[in-house]
Amino acid sequence: MSPREIFALRGYLDPSLKGRTLSDARHLASLTDIADRTCLGGRLAELSGRSVLLAVSSQFLAALVMLEIDGVARRMLLCPPDLNADHLQALVEDAEIDAVVTDQPDRFATPGIPLVVTASVDLKAAPRTQTERATEWLMLTSGTLGLPKIVGHTLEGLTGAIAADGPARGTRPIWATFYDIRRYGGLQIFLRAIIGGGSLVLSESGEALADHIARLNEKAVTHMSGTPSHWRKLLMSGAASGFSPRYVRLSGEIADQAVLDGLHQVFPEASIGHAYASTEAGVGFAVNDGREGFPADMVGTNRDGVEIRVVDGCLQIRSRRAAHAYVGRHASALTDEEGFVDTGDMVELRGDRYHFVGRRGGIINIGGLKVHPEEIEAVINRHDEVRMSRVKARKSPITGAIVVADVVLADGCDASRGDEIKARIIGSCRAKLAPHKVPAMIKFVEKLDITAAGKLARSDA
Repeated sequence: MSPREIFALRGYLDPSLKGRTLSDARHLASLTDIADRTCLGGRLAELSGRSVLLAVSSQFLAALVMLEIDGVARRMLLCPPDLNADHLQALVEDAEIDAVVTDQPDRFATPGIPLVVTASVDLKAAPRTQTERATEWLMLTSGTLGLPKIVGHTLEGLTGAIAADGPARGTRPIWATFYDIRRYGGLQIFLRAIIGGGSLVLSESGEALADHIARLNEKAVTHMSGTPSHWRKLLMSGAASGFSPRYVRLSGEIADQAVLDGLHQVFPEASIGHAYASTEAGVGFAVNDGREGFPADMVGTNRDGVEIRVVDGCLQIRSRRAAHAYVGRHASALTDEEGFVDTGDMVELRGDRYHFVGRRGGIINIGGLKVHPEEIEAVINRHDEVRMSRVKARKSPITGAIVVADVVLADGCDASRGDEIKARIIGSCRAKLAPHKVPAMIKFVEKLDITAAGKLARSDA
């Protein structure tokens, strides 16, 4: 049985496709060479049938290990770099980990894992791996301060959207992403590069944004993805000058009209769109018409076998791309009896288009009325003098809470006219929002933090 027949990732490293590379700021390897080399020092056979924790320090090494152990290990848990060390033991137990692949063996010997295999970016010659089984891919949910849930996928499900798009035509794409490939969004880009016959330029932890973009320019990156917050950071930095990808995609957060318009202005020749995807639901759909939200006629079954419905304002998805289970102490049915994943993302029909208004769990209460911060941010962000905003609630002795907003001004705004700018922003909000949603206070800030997953940080909001 060939690797490709049961979706072993290494089977896509076609030696006939020359010139494909995997790189970060310190390493560069030909995918053709990777196909015939090992990062595990000849210990791959020891991982056969095991439940493996992938805990390495760089994305580059993580990519090498994923390519090597898929189709060999029983399951593989991807460990993101920001994992809370206090959660490690519980996750090891939940995922039934009995082996770890790492370049930090002293750190990961402590949970009592029976087998520790050291990986290295110094590749050694090795015979081509024979696929033995379909490995279960495990990854962690983001956006929670507590113990993250473990979500189980098959490689066939993870690559469903890629298969629907078909192989790249013409010039092979050179992919890059702001995401880490050990999270769902970044993993999708890694898989697209491998399966679609392209190259991949990885981001580097701690690298200055200007240096990152300069490196992407040097590598002639053509396809780039990230969250709206990632792209806003780029637009604010001034580093986008000279960068000219032909394919720009947003996912992971609500893509409001302001960020889409900003990207069209900076990359006028690029195809710019946004996709809906989540760790649980998989890749749902893509929107490529330059507008926020999605057309109402997408509700139902689309051509890729993804069914969408809206129940009580919440988006639900049924798809072969969805995860098949939660693993461990959170083990439960991921879908309802009809096979739909409840995404927790709230939408509102306006005319012939659905608009995302926020997360069900992110609602703030203003005088007994429910408010989605993202809905207000979308209005604020469309103001010409605003680059980015974050809305939150503040306690009030009268109403219990009021809406306030932190705002990053666009380049060139005169801070001495702050009161005038605030008045204009509030005026725009009054024209488009219900009275209880209008910010009672606006504070100008130099920056807004984003999480390791690329989302606007709200924990201190």
